[in-house]
Amino acid sequence: MSTAPFIDRLRRGLDATRKADFLAPLLLRFFLAPIFITAGLTKLLAFESTVGWFGNPDWGLGLPLPWLMAVLATATELVGGFLLLFGLGTRLIAIPLMVTMLVAAFAVHWHNGWFAIAPSDPSTSMARPLATIGIPAAEQSLENSEAVGKRLSAARQILREHGNYSWLTGKGNFVILNNGIEFAATYFIMLLSLFFTGGGRFCSADYWIGRRWLSSRA
Repeated sequence: MSTAPFIDRLRRGLDATRKADFLAPLLLRFFLAPIFITAGLTKLLAFESTVGWFGNPDWGLGLPLPWLMAVLATATELVGGFLLLFGLGTRLIAIPLMVTMLVAAFAVHWHNGWFAIAPSDPSTSMARPLATIGIPAAEQSLENSEAVGKRLSAARQILREHGNYSWLTGKGNFVILNNGIEFAATYFIMLLSLFFTGGGRFCSADYWIGRRWLSSRA
């Protein structure tokens, strides 16, 4: 019995879902926009500290022209977040936002490895498969997970004995912040997707401006 009819129906069914292809870029934009708006607003409201962090080599990034760097980063995130929200200039603004993610990944988080939150159980760590084939960074990550687990166990024991543990964990469990590149890399990939797809049909300013432009040229 030939499977061609089934494959053909499956292909047509999958192609039919393209009518909703605007949802993916829309949701990516709505996910990223508040992240960048919040980051830019935080930098703006504490701008002097932001400049200091960009320029100080001891507890900051030690970058040249820290005032200019702070202005560029703040404006890119704040303005870029609103542009993503409305889907205006999506492909263009994705470029400087990707640059900020690369700077964040390599200048701020790189030395902390991949994980944003340090995994405390080596047996469930995503680094485990890589460690089994002998990748040094993954082996180091598993060792770090063991140390994290011990520290979290000790911290929980102290809090149970000397604090109201139910209240302290009422909004979520305690974790150890690893501050790796995970979030910066994830946001970069999402922005890269938007760079290629644009803001999406129907629900972006780019789409309606493009339609108006094409109709005026016809």
